[in-house]
Amino acid sequence: MSKNPPTPHIGAQMGEIAETVIMAGDPLRAKFMAENYLENPVLFNSVRGMLGYTGTRQGKRVSVMGHGMGMPSISIYTYELFHFYGVKTIIRVGSAGAMHPELHVGDLVIAMGACTDSNYASQFELPGTFAPIADFSLLRTAADCCDRLGYRYKVGNVVSSDFFYADTPHNDKWMKMGVLAVEMEIAALYMNAARSGNRALAICTVSDHLLTGEATTAEERQTTFTHMMDVAFSLLP
Repeated sequence: MSKNPPTPHIGAQMGEIAETVIMAGDPLRAKFMAENYLENPVLFNSVRGMLGYTGTRQGKRVSVMGHGMGMPSISIYTYELFHFYGVKTIIRVGSAGAMHPELHVGDLVIAMGACTDSNYASQFELPGTFAPIADFSLLRTAADCCDRLGYRYKVGNVVSSDFFYADTPHNDKWMKMGVLAVEMEIAALYMNAARSGNRALAICTVSDHLLTGEATTAEERQTTFTHMMDVAFSLLP
């Protein structure tokens, strides 16, 4: 681990970021978490507008930060957090498009594993196909929290796609394999956690449904997207 931050993308000094970081694609969602979940939040990063804050939650030190859209973006931020800032646990909270008939808008998806159409794993020069998975202790605790709070959720596989506007979508093929939802970052997060020997989990809110055409309204996003944050903050050690 380097002793000489800041990095090219994070302007924090050593010690300004907690060992657990809860991340969201939208930096304004990180700002929302800082203002609504943290006591005494302090801004540690604003480079490229990717806001990050450190504070406490019920006496436990935690940081929140944006990670941007797509695997290249999240891979940069999580690599720097894991390798240069001593971060041990990263929890992603984000949105996903459901592709399972038992899921509905507003439900939570806890990603046990992450398929991908990305070539991200090629850098590791593995003699086969790597299966990126979550940390089991985080996953089990998150599911228990959902049960306790009465939140609707499913645990299973997601697909992290490089394509938001795909020229030839293949969602039907992922559906045949029981994949729950599509998003754009989790596979890279789980690979970076595995490579650095650290922990990661992703909890997503279903924002739209590829089968039914359901989609969230502004009011629903305001009231239901906080459920995944409640669960994420319950995972603090």
